Amino acid sequence: MPVWHPRPSLRSPTKTVATARNCTSKSRETAYESCAILTIRLLEPYTDGVTNYNPRLIDEYLADVFAELPAIMITGPRACGKTTTARHLVPNLVDLSLPGVAQLFNEDPDGALARTEEPVTLDEWQEAPPVLGAIKRAVDLSFTPSRYLLTGSVTGQVTTHSWPGTGRVVEVPLLPMTQRELRGKLHSPLFVDRVLADDVTSSLATTETLSSAPSLTHYLDLALTGGFPQAAFATSNRQRALWLRGYVDLLIGRDVAATGVAPDSGRFRSYVAAIGLNTAGVIDASSLADGIQVAPATVRRYDALLEALYLLDLVPAWYSNRMTRLAKRPKRYLIDPSLMAPAADLDTETILRDGGLYGRLLDTFVAAQIRPELALSANHPRLYHLRDQDGRHEVDLVLEYSLGRVVGIEVKSASSVGRPDARHLEWMRDQLGDKFVAGVVLHSGPMAFMLSDRIAAAPISTLWA
Repeated sequence: MPVWHPRPSLRSPTKTVATARNCTSKSRETAYESCAILTIRLLEPYTDGVTNYNPRLIDEYLADVFAELPAIMITGPRACGKTTTARHLVPNLVDLSLPGVAQLFNEDPDGALARTEEPVTLDEWQEAPPVLGAIKRAVDLSFTPSRYLLTGSVTGQVTTHSWPGTGRVVEVPLLPMTQRELRGKLHSPLFVDRVLADDVTSSLATTETLSSAPSLTHYLDLALTGGFPQAAFATSNRQRALWLRGYVDLLIGRDVAATGVAPDSGRFRSYVAAIGLNTAGVIDASSLADGIQVAPATVRRYDALLEALYLLDLVPAWYSNRMTRLAKRPKRYLIDPSLMAPAADLDTETILRDGGLYGRLLDTFVAAQIRPELALSANHPRLYHLRDQDGRHEVDLVLEYSLGRVVGIEVKSASSVGRPDARHLEWMRDQLGDKFVAGVVLHSGPMAFMLSDRIAAAPISTLWA
């Protein structure tokens, strides 16, 4: 497995930052003249090549879009590889997380942007939000493609009072690495496209044998490892666990402040723990609030904070006028299954001994493999879940395609499944008729086979086959 290398940092701006503060009392034009050397040093981009780059599913799409549009923003959670991916495409980088650089772009974004060489990667734009307005104005003057590539770990709609990027900055999501990416299997057809095949069993079959197929324990290990590069490529389980716990601690103690909101740290930690325990769960805000002794409005506000940091996916409930009494509550997913244990302060053994916990972990793992494919598929599927109001029928994940076509997905931890495991999919099929394209029961066994009309069983590893 390839080794991931964190990007080197820019030169330390400590000395020049002090000089920058001394220049602020002068007029802007005079300040730039007297601080010309300073400006060049602070905006001097990092141009060294990216070594040992691990290709991502998004690479080709990102390059194509950037070749056609002037400004692209790569969005996603902190430490998922945004900077490395951006710098692989545009090595010329300005690091806005450096205090001196951020100061220049906050005080005079248009002037600072004009002094950068294009194309340029503007890393961690949320450290200098005025840069978005400067990019808007620059793009309005010239719609030349391939100018600005931004990265950010906070959604712009939260950190700015009015989002200036509409029509000028196109967002491209980048999420933690999938098993396809970690294994270098980038060129096989996407799972969300293969499920539309006429012969779904053949399209979902893998080359694994009974002896080589992953076991349930192996799948759970993959889920607990997750897709954050520094965790996935850690040299030991202890190193990985320390990194993931540190990630959650920083989320609670520092990252949430980037949204412009400062929640009570104790209550927010309790909320994050509840999300960890209930990932892949359909639970209303009132029930979650009762469990952590806060108001339902507080839960909804905390949901918005985690969404703004790209760490929570509220998968909406699917609905159809062909079906009645469907629940409307979203299904909460941590964006990466590796966050479950540190968020809920659980050890691996506790999770592996509790069927409810590892069932949620496996569901979260499957969703994390499918989610990055949505933006890349030419079929443009959307992700939902399905549950009726009585809880008698539920389908873990629903992919909706054009013309109302749907594919239902059930996730089972068992290595052997049968037709009873497809009963919810059969109910969905019978309700929808020809709009139901296929159903898939993903399991921990090695074989793909038909269970019922248009419903197949397939190993979870088909997600990266």
